[in-house]
Amino acid sequence: MEPFLGEHAVRLDDKGRLFLPSKWRPGFAEGLVITKGQERCLYVFTKNDFRLASDEIDAAPITSRRDRTYSRFFHSSAFDQSPDRQGRVLVPATLREYASLNRDCTILGLKRRLEIWDTAAWQSFQEAEESSYSDRDDDPEVVRTT
Repeated sequence: MEPFLGEHAVRLDDKGRLFLPSKWRPGFAEGLVITKGQERCLYVFTKNDFRLASDEIDAAPITSRRDRTYSRFFHSSAFDQSPDRQGRVLVPATLREYASLNRDCTILGLKRRLEIWDTAAWQSFQEAEESSYSDRDDDPEVVRTT
């Protein structure tokens, strides 16, 4: 499967559905899982990639409070979905509320997952975090590609 890449503007309809970008739809033919992400966005995984992410989370020690908490949020908010024939996916009301999704949304392709953001929140996040992206060159742990 090709990685999910790019940024797409989409709109929620009155029923809380949005269209997946057509180039990504084949990756979700077997269904998908939507769950709470970090920074108040939503994560969207193929069913297989959700299993892989879930396995990584489950590998953490149960004695770690931080890991238990993350697992609770990640798994308890997960919803199985299947796109309809038009490529629409219902975003459950609890997840729309969590991510403050209104009409205008942005979907990001992040290789193995998608993120759904309220467009205004995504723009604010970019403005607030751009300097950390620019300053990454100063991080000695970063692997250089040039």
